[in-house]
Amino acid sequence: MTTDILSIASEVLTIEEKGLATLREGINEPTSQLSQAFRRTLSLIEQVKGRVIVSGMGKSGHIGRKIAATFASTGQPASFVHPGEASHGDLGMISEHDLVIAISNSGETSELSDLLLYCQRFDIPLVAITGGADSALAKAADEVLLLPKAKEACVETNAPTTSTTMTLALGDVLAVAMLRSRGFGRDDFKIFHPGGKLGAALKKVEDMVTDHRRLPIVSSGVPVSDALEVLTDAGFGTVGVVDAEGHLCGIITDGDLRRHMGIDPEKAPVDDIMTRQPKVVTRKTLAAEALNIMTAGKITSLFMVEDDKPVGLLHIHDCLSLGVI
Repeated sequence: MTTDILSIASEVLTIEEKGLATLREGINEPTSQLSQAFRRTLSLIEQVKGRVIVSGMGKSGHIGRKIAATFASTGQPASFVHPGEASHGDLGMISEHDLVIAISNSGETSELSDLLLYCQRFDIPLVAITGGADSALAKAADEVLLLPKAKEACVETNAPTTSTTMTLALGDVLAVAMLRSRGFGRDDFKIFHPGGKLGAALKKVEDMVTDHRRLPIVSSGVPVSDALEVLTDAGFGTVGVVDAEGHLCGIITDGDLRRHMGIDPEKAPVDDIMTRQPKVVTRKTLAAEALNIMTAGKITSLFMVEDDKPVGLLHIHDCLSLGVI
């Protein structure tokens, strides 16, 4: 039984992989209908002053919701409008400044008819994602992103499987291509993702550094006993050592003290036991990158520096408490 199940799983993935490969070939071929329609669709989206409205029925609707959400999270205002609800008042959600992407594999979804007429009446750009080249949807659309012919993975019922996978991928391609053409970067992305693990990972160190009134800092040349006192009072497990100009030249951790138990802390200078050229971060370092530095170095704190001078301290708990992973 296990072998049969795994064989079925492999077969489904193979069929869908072939569908995606065919889709890629169609987009990559400059003279193909799909490639040309894809470029024109991107141009239409770039010109839209309102939102991208995505609509579809059934499985196409589920895919459409995800495509709209992806557009919205990558800087292009977008919404999903259910075609059934559109016929009962939600057409008012669509303005003449919007662009509509209608999804239907057959292109003959009756529930989309009122939406198509509305786009024609108010001259709203309409893009179709469909497998039906001669369908009613394709004929009504300004641009047709024609899905290539591909076998559905559910051969028994011909249920939407490969076709929905290709549609979802095509939506991702549109969103990412639009994102890159607009130069939409991490800082922009963070604005739309302030919460959750992704939002936390995109925070910068300056957004997370604890407001320490007094950084755990000692001057180069002072005895280790001074560093021990500061380390104990601060409770961060680390002390920074600065030179005469205030530049961070080293750090001392609990581990450094344990490894030098034989020294006389009243006489030995901090320079003898400090770790030189410590790992640091800047205000603009991403939280995820800072956490990776701490994890890789098996350390719990990083000094934030500006012009090589310590201006803050980031503790691993600052990252974990915000959900950075």
